[in-house]
Amino acid sequence: MKKLLLYLIAFILICFIIPAMLTQRTISTSVNENFINNNSEENTTDISKNNEENYEYIKYGKINLLHKKTGQVEQVNIDEYLCNVVSAEMPADYEVEALKAQAIVARTYTIYKVLNKKHDNADICDDSTCCQAWISKEDRLARWEESKRESNWQKICNCVNDTKGKIITYNNQPINAFFHSNSGGVTEIPVNVWGGTGYPYLQSVETSGEDAYTQYSSEAILTQEELINKLKTKYNDISIDFAKNEDIKILEYTEGTRVKTVKFGNHELSGVETRTLLGLKSTNFEITKEGNNIKFSVKGYGHGVGMSQTGADSMAKQGNSFEEIIKHFYSGVEIKDVNVI
Repeated sequence: MKKLLLYLIAFILICFIIPAMLTQRTISTSVNENFINNNSEENTTDISKNNEENYEYIKYGKINLLHKKTGQVEQVNIDEYLCNVVSAEMPADYEVEALKAQAIVARTYTIYKVLNKKHDNADICDDSTCCQAWISKEDRLARWEESKRESNWQKICNCVNDTKGKIITYNNQPINAFFHSNSGGVTEIPVNVWGGTGYPYLQSVETSGEDAYTQYSSEAILTQEELINKLKTKYNDISIDFAKNEDIKILEYTEGTRVKTVKFGNHELSGVETRTLLGLKSTNFEITKEGNNIKFSVKGYGHGVGMSQTGADSMAKQGNSFEEIIKHFYSGVEIKDVNVI
């Protein structure tokens, strides 16, 4: 009888009690692991946020900004300054990845200027014809629709802060990060704009989708007299026989399909000089005669070197990241933390 009772107790232990205990232990372990994993994910997120918020520049954290109109030099935090720059340089309704690319480009351009000073008493100025555009927060907000002011500003500052410390380098040095509004589909190399030897990271590249933007095309129609008068501001002896087609003719194009040399009567001008004298939006133009008028059909807006802003937005709309955008427009570059270069 005792043996039977022992067998019964052993049977109950093996079939019910021990499995129940093991199951409870497994559940407890699983719950504990899940708790640890969840905490780990939360901690990682918190650390990431904390690093972003507490990012410290070892150098270049503050810059001296020259306000050209007043002559005042102001020391500003670099990323606060970049919020003003990006809001002046790129529309707030552009894609986030395009705005991030612009923030990194502007930061790189700023640091390049710090290292290659143009102003004796400042690192950079707020004049777009000299350095890069800048606008005060108050003026920027005033130019936006009231309902979009705060959201636009926050969107731009988020893109600056999400890319804190990131710059574009070539051979571990900050690049001269030129940018412009619209390339007309193909960017230009700097030697065709400013001469010199150029930069290896600034090559001519094609970008699709730029024709969807208003900056892509424009035209200027000048009377014969207007054309002569504009050219005379530099070439007082200009003489054009408008009856001869050969007297107004594009002679040579650049690698970026822009005008390199154009003939106006007794003078041959560069495309860059023609753009300046006639007030054209780019050097990517064609010339046609319409009765007594001369028509310049223009593609693109700006010098065409480096990153096209509309091109960046077009790429972002196609799903490209800020890194892919930057590496499209600047050849052979890396995106690095400024603290490690």
